[in-house]
Amino acid sequence: MAAPQGGFPPQEGYGQPVYGSPEPTQSPVQGQGAPAPAAGGKKKRAYAGEAFDFGSGANAALGGQPTAGGAYGAYPQQPQVAGYQQPAYGADPNQMQPVAPSYGAPVAADVSQMTQQFGGMGMSEPHHMPPPQPVAQAPMRPQVQLNQLYPTDLRSQPFNVAELDYPPPPIILPPGTSVYPSPEANCPTKYMRSTLNAVPTTSSLLKKSKLPFALVIQPYASLHDAEDPIPVIPDQVISRCRRCRSYINPFVTFLDHGHRWRCNMCNLTNDVPQAFDWDSTLQKPADRALRADLNHSMVEFVAPQEYMVRPPQPLVYLFLIDVSYASVTNGLLATTARTIQESLDRIPNADRRTRLGFIAVDSSLHYFSIPRDESESSEPRMLVVSDLDEPFLPIPGDLLVTLSECRENIEVFLRKLQEMFQNTQNNSCAMGAALRAGYKLIAPVGGKMTVLSSSLPNTGHGALTMREDKKVLGTNKESSLLQTANSFYKSFAVECSKAQVSVDMFLFSSQYQDVASLSCLPRYTGGQTYFYPGWNAARTEDAMKFAREFSDYLSSEIGLEAVLRVRATTGLRMNTFYGNFFNRSSDLCAFPAFPRDQAYVVEVAIDETVTKPVVCMQAAVLHTTCNGERRIRVLTLALPTTQTLADIYASADQQAIATFFSHKAVERTLSSGLEPAREALQAKVVELLQTYRKELAGGSVSGGGLQFPANLRALPVLFLAMIKNLGLRKSAQIPTDMRSAALCLLSTLPLPLLIQYIYPRMYSLHDMPDNAGVPDSQTGEILLPPAVNLSSGRLVPYGLYLIDDGQTQFLWVGRDAVSQLIEDVFGVPDKSQLRVGKQTLPDVENEFNQRVRAVVEKSRDHRAKGVGSMIVPHLYVVREDGEPGLRLWAQTMLVEDRADQSLSLDQWMGSLQEKVVQ
Repeated sequence: MAAPQGGFPPQEGYGQPVYGSPEPTQSPVQGQGAPAPAAGGKKKRAYAGEAFDFGSGANAALGGQPTAGGAYGAYPQQPQVAGYQQPAYGADPNQMQPVAPSYGAPVAADVSQMTQQFGGMGMSEPHHMPPPQPVAQAPMRPQVQLNQLYPTDLRSQPFNVAELDYPPPPIILPPGTSVYPSPEANCPTKYMRSTLNAVPTTSSLLKKSKLPFALVIQPYASLHDAEDPIPVIPDQVISRCRRCRSYINPFVTFLDHGHRWRCNMCNLTNDVPQAFDWDSTLQKPADRALRADLNHSMVEFVAPQEYMVRPPQPLVYLFLIDVSYASVTNGLLATTARTIQESLDRIPNADRRTRLGFIAVDSSLHYFSIPRDESESSEPRMLVVSDLDEPFLPIPGDLLVTLSECRENIEVFLRKLQEMFQNTQNNSCAMGAALRAGYKLIAPVGGKMTVLSSSLPNTGHGALTMREDKKVLGTNKESSLLQTANSFYKSFAVECSKAQVSVDMFLFSSQYQDVASLSCLPRYTGGQTYFYPGWNAARTEDAMKFAREFSDYLSSEIGLEAVLRVRATTGLRMNTFYGNFFNRSSDLCAFPAFPRDQAYVVEVAIDETVTKPVVCMQAAVLHTTCNGERRIRVLTLALPTTQTLADIYASADQQAIATFFSHKAVERTLSSGLEPAREALQAKVVELLQTYRKELAGGSVSGGGLQFPANLRALPVLFLAMIKNLGLRKSAQIPTDMRSAALCLLSTLPLPLLIQYIYPRMYSLHDMPDNAGVPDSQTGEILLPPAVNLSSGRLVPYGLYLIDDGQTQFLWVGRDAVSQLIEDVFGVPDKSQLRVGKQTLPDVENEFNQRVRAVVEKSRDHRAKGVGSMIVPHLYVVREDGEPGLRLWAQTMLVEDRADQSLSLDQWMGSLQEKVVQ
């Protein structure tokens, strides 16, 4: 077995496999995180050794290093009120010297500091109306102790996967920053994160730091409103700044006995609306201190009439379904029709205005006119148009039908759809013409075009050709395959955006389908590309995965005709926007449909010196809900400012920085190519390490270490993992469609899922602690075992491991796994009978099987990660001594190992050190 990487002690607790091996059996380690066996406890199964106890080995407290949940080294322990519970970074605080910011010595963690921190979260004395404050000409900078710099050596203290579970450095605001002492005053990290939790006051200081200043914004944390309740303000009293149009929020200041308020963005004084302190439902004066928009950083306003250009649009789904030979034979047509039929009750339709339409596509366009339920005939009529150059609508009126009025006949139609095309031999797919026809049909109203296709669009408008060339993969010419092949897709997408039409692509081809070209449509219309390579409904796992995901897609409560704008304190400007939308003007992003499962990144520029001690950024999403109500979702984030480089580095958020550079890398790949994107990522890490060494570590490091702050320790690992990701990896084996689909994920996934996609989670199952895979006594949630570093040095030959990147799960079975383990988990007597590949775990009647299945299911739980997602990863069973292709695929997840053309984590750190010291 390879020596364990990562500086952890050898995994003593593993012992010898039951069937015997040359090594002597070791007894489990007691002490470092391994719980002592309870007296008279239940007998352990001998999966990994005779004298073996669960909870030691890879699942002990990771070699004595603290797991998540203690106190940050030099970060003051934050009171839990604001939701920041600071865990420990993997270093011994006694050996570390925090670097004090230049404007004050480190403050001891005493009563005064606790007072400061309560003040920083607005936890000052409660008062109902703030006293009027005089206008200060130049605000004084309060002496607030920000996060301290806590240097560590990346070489002597290797990365521990538990560090990815730590929250970002806390946001420490001066006392009394918010109007009222509310724990909800500042935006929770799951909705908005900044790469810097202390903002430089000048552009030159930001430039000197070499760190990016950007926001990661995810306005929704669930597919359904009920799962993610946000305070809604129904009274339509919306107070906004007259000059910069910011919404009133917890960080404004009241003046003139509360009759006026000063904007925290541009300093203008505004009148408080008369109805602001009036409860319209109870028809009596209200207590301002209870208003949600002054206590919560995250609110939704019901918008009055002036926020509507036209009456709120209904929810419209137009399905463009490929009915060519490929789509009928792989079962896509039948599965799609059945899933829509079974999901009709899940499609949002509270206002009973939701409309559906269907166009079937092969070498012609097939329209369907579905009668109302009360009409004499229930038979759908099919109208075929074979003129693809100027596709016309045969009968414009009856092609989009109201779900409530035609519910039964829609079901009749969906049951018959499969039969209509079951004997087709047609191999053509005129999807470009279908898109244009669909656009004509729904453009007057707006809505979603949902494309489901198993073929390359090969005829009519936007026809594409088979352009993938195996000889080009892995060379400089590969980048041309990642570009759009036909200008139709981008220009048509812009047209769609203007008419409030969004496009989602579900792609299923077993051959080349040009995901690079087709993904253009979702990219500019706020949609998404869902890729199912080699899909076939004959495999139960394939059919179930798509049916579950598509049903969740149909039930998701999207926002319609939406726009996103981000405002900030004077001196700051939103510079570049990343994500799936159309940039309508310098600061306005347009979304025909606003999805629930994507995040957006906005780079912030500092145009002039910031004099305020606190800056604020506010994102607002104006949208129409699925049930026809115009709403504005407002998120406000306040951050302290600083004039010192040490504060900036000590407050940098490594996961937000990795998310920003993931979007930059995709942009660089599509504009310049894969190699320049990989080189830019490596150059960035080197630049950050060099800047830190030169500016903050005194220029030289004794003993030739590699110094970096504790809060950024995972950044070099995340950059290496990004370079090795399917979307960016140097390889001649990655099909272009797979790569293009991965680039779509790298530029849209919400932060927790993106980090997992870059650095997957790995759990050791054969020795998981007793409490893993069973519900927690307090919360009822299934507990996962501790995550393990992604290195083959962590895998023992008799082990069972789950590796999960959020899109695919692998269950790795070691070559020496004992038959008892195989029987308990898979229900077969020995490894030779174990079926490998895509599958569902059987339900075997024993406790261990139930726990393994619970861990697999819990690892897929997006809600626990605070994000909305419809993806259900496939589970592949992989034998270490089994099918080589499958094994190699699973091993690409072990990003700390050396691969054919890429470095191991140890080599990467060594090469970074050489470059930094040069």
